[in-house]
Amino acid sequence: MLFEHELSVLLQSELSNILEVDQQAFTLNFQPTRKEFEGDITLVVFPFTKFFKASPDVIANKIGTYLEEHSEMVSSFNVVKGFLNIIVSNDQWLKKASVSDLGNFTNNTDSPRRVLVEYSSPNTNKPLHLGHIRNNLLGYSVAEILKHSGNEVIKVNIINDRGIHICKSMLAWSRSGLNETPESTKMKGDHLVGKYYVEFDKMYKTELNALAEKGYSREEAAAESILMKDAQAMLKKWEEGDHEVISLWNKMNSWVYAGFDQSYERLGVDFDKLYYESDTYLLGKKIIEEGLEKELFFKKSDGSVWVDLSEDGLDNKLLLRADGTSVYITQDIGTAVMRYEDFKFDDLIYVVGNEQDYHFKVLFLILKKLGYAWADSLYHLSYNMVDLPEGKMKSREGTVVDADDLMDKMVEQAEQITRNLGKIDDFNSDDAQGLYHMLGMGALKYFILKVDPEKRMLFNPEESIDFNGNTGPFIQYTHARICSVIKKAESIEKLKDFRDFKIDNYKSLNGKEKELLKVLLKYNEVVFEAAEKLSPAVIANYLYELTKSFNQFYHECSIVNIEDSEVSMFRLLLSDHVASALNTTASMLGIQLPDKM
Repeated sequence: MLFEHELSVLLQSELSNILEVDQQAFTLNFQPTRKEFEGDITLVVFPFTKFFKASPDVIANKIGTYLEEHSEMVSSFNVVKGFLNIIVSNDQWLKKASVSDLGNFTNNTDSPRRVLVEYSSPNTNKPLHLGHIRNNLLGYSVAEILKHSGNEVIKVNIINDRGIHICKSMLAWSRSGLNETPESTKMKGDHLVGKYYVEFDKMYKTELNALAEKGYSREEAAAESILMKDAQAMLKKWEEGDHEVISLWNKMNSWVYAGFDQSYERLGVDFDKLYYESDTYLLGKKIIEEGLEKELFFKKSDGSVWVDLSEDGLDNKLLLRADGTSVYITQDIGTAVMRYEDFKFDDLIYVVGNEQDYHFKVLFLILKKLGYAWADSLYHLSYNMVDLPEGKMKSREGTVVDADDLMDKMVEQAEQITRNLGKIDDFNSDDAQGLYHMLGMGALKYFILKVDPEKRMLFNPEESIDFNGNTGPFIQYTHARICSVIKKAESIEKLKDFRDFKIDNYKSLNGKEKELLKVLLKYNEVVFEAAEKLSPAVIANYLYELTKSFNQFYHECSIVNIEDSEVSMFRLLLSDHVASALNTTASMLGIQLPDKM
């Protein structure tokens, strides 16, 4: 709250005198004034009744009267059921605005931290899907918020490019691929490889069904599967550096990386450093062998390596298979160590779905047992699932929603709605396509990021792209509206220099102007809160609040078509600051705002 500190300093020194009691150390509890009451900041006075034997209303009136008489900040007050609602003077609001860099973050972080944010973490056996979209948007946004709050931020991605799942795609392609390539099939490379991952599953199920018909149980059939044994043998050959297997692996992975790059570019996310499991798992294996020598881990009779975490309330965890091949946690150990060696980070944030909550408890605990002091700096930003309404959209695989399909759907819907509303009459073809993409991606990003990460959410494409309500296009349209007003003003001689107008010279602040100014001045507070909570939803909610406040101001206050040029210039300057705040804040969500619509 903007004036909490100033009021606290004044009241802490004078409250004993105001209440006519012996010197006391009072705890002051301020909160925003509820919207149904007049006021800017509210003091809760109930705790003072134990020092001053009177009703809360009497105490509140004594404090309010003192502030009204002794503080230039307070113009008036009212008391509602023991709550002191304080009304800050217009002069104080304008002074606060005149010294603030409205719409731009003021970095007053005393000790910025070096923070690594890991997100995306795709497997190279299939394309990105709906879950990856929430992951990528959340990770990118958290990184941008931390950056805006004054930290040094490094965005990292671990590519899961090895393992049994990769070998399944490779084996299916080598046996039934007919030498298909992205060029020959006109498919994105990640989709083509994903097609063969699905093909392996079909082949495997066919084999299991055949074994079941011969009387094998499900477990026996899985153990006897020739296809699965071949995939495991391929993985072992890969780890041994077999030339033919490595060559196929390089070829198919290169197809996938090209496809990922296209998807990332469309989604508007990027990375400062890419890590590959094929590089980090070796370090992980080395660290596990060292832990085995130190008796932190143990080896079973079949040769597999485990860690016993039962004393920590967890269970035994496999670290290396009996044949010596790695599991996920192997590479995660190696990756964490490699990242600390690379960056000496203060914090490492893993943006990963909540189905991996247990995995990260185990990982962090193992790293502590290995003696890494920085293990206490690791944090799992756990998020919940995202669903689509049943029947709204099918993926090409029929089981998960493909990210590219969803992005196509969003852009198509943006085009349809924008055309129906007639908002592109003066756009050429290229500009119109750019606008459709901007609106479609803005709708997707805002709808997903406005929900707290820990909540499971239902993403409705049609609802997300509405130009009214709590949506990305509503915010984008409002920004275009402000740009249109400013463009008009810049063509009028007496208004074109409105940016030189001094805010604190303005004396006639009305209700809607004040409400808009109050929301603008919350900017820094909101950024800090979002960074502390690692929640883009805090930023999204602020974006919507600011957008609503501006639209209420716009509909009730003329900006350009008024005789008083001083009022007009103040309102133009205020609108310009809103546009700046919308732009900067939306950028933390990865959302672009159009200048015209």
